[in-house]
Amino acid sequence: MLPLMTAYECPRCRIQSPADALTWCCPRCRGPWDLAFTSAPVPLPSLASRVNSLWRYTEALPPLPYGPEVSLGEGRTPLVRLTDSVSAKLDFLMPTLSFKDRGAVMLAAHARRLEPRTVLADSSGNAGTAIAAYGARAGLDCVVYVPEGTSPKKLEQIRAHGARVVEVPGDREATARAAREAADEPGVFYASHVYNPYFLHGTKTYVYELWEELGGRLPDTIVVPVGNGTLLLGAALALDELHRHGLVDTRPALVAVQAEAVSPLAEAFHAGAEDLVRPADPRPTLAEGIAIPAPPRARQILRAVRATGGTFLTVTEDQIGAAQRDLARRGLFVEATGVACWAAVSAAPPRPGLTVVPLCGAGAKTGLAA
Repeated sequence: MLPLMTAYECPRCRIQSPADALTWCCPRCRGPWDLAFTSAPVPLPSLASRVNSLWRYTEALPPLPYGPEVSLGEGRTPLVRLTDSVSAKLDFLMPTLSFKDRGAVMLAAHARRLEPRTVLADSSGNAGTAIAAYGARAGLDCVVYVPEGTSPKKLEQIRAHGARVVEVPGDREATARAAREAADEPGVFYASHVYNPYFLHGTKTYVYELWEELGGRLPDTIVVPVGNGTLLLGAALALDELHRHGLVDTRPALVAVQAEAVSPLAEAFHAGAEDLVRPADPRPTLAEGIAIPAPPRARQILRAVRATGGTFLTVTEDQIGAAQRDLARRGLFVEATGVACWAAVSAAPPRPGLTVVPLCGAGAKTGLAA
């Protein structure tokens, strides 16, 4: 029997479940879990001597006894200035070449202590790759569901780590439905970057790194691409924690970016709605990683952006393609989804102070957009 651990909690129903259970969603509303966990302050002066991975922020992370053993040295990505007021955080320099490693290491460490029969994930590519890699590191059997037509390079990377791939006919939403059905089978740990909150507690280290890099302060604006919202919600967690512990005086504005082709959250935000107005039509977009018609955490995403005085921006396919080529000419080859924030910031009026955009995935995974 495992020792008592941090509990899952449904943000809607307030139902709790032990985190050592394989129950992947709220049994009443079938919504995603949050984590009933309270972080401690991270002491900035001590960080210089700590391990060079996201586990350096141990006070902020849920207790995971196998965490450091599962690590691949993720995190600590460079912050590079693009203009006088905009800097980019190069999260495509992670071990699997995307920011998803931040959450995947947490899920793999959590799954390792539960010893499931199988670890299951669904993904448009990057999250599946990260789960496959960290699952291999943790000695776990993994299967990854992907949409039909996923980049061959991403599929090759998933398989190279030893995970089995299930290609699902249809779009990203069809893939998620198929994975959730399989997740209900006995002995399956659903390593969902959307439903499992351990992933969000990994992505929040993105903001902790900015705080450390900037000497105990934060940028004025943090821009993030949003499909399922895992990076944005992790950032919001970190902002709340840093502010609550008195480590920052103010919270930056969170600016969320969606592809114009699939932008249900932007539509809801600008309509003043608390939840999705309607699911988006699954139209083709170069930014496949954020083409999510009905994100399960929509209410939380909208609330988080409004709480910081942020907004939603959308970008066209032409802007995405141009931004990818522009960054490549600056020496940074980033996949199309990962350039959405640079496309948005380049087109929008400049915001006061320092703005940081993430470059989330490597261009080598998908090639140059046509």
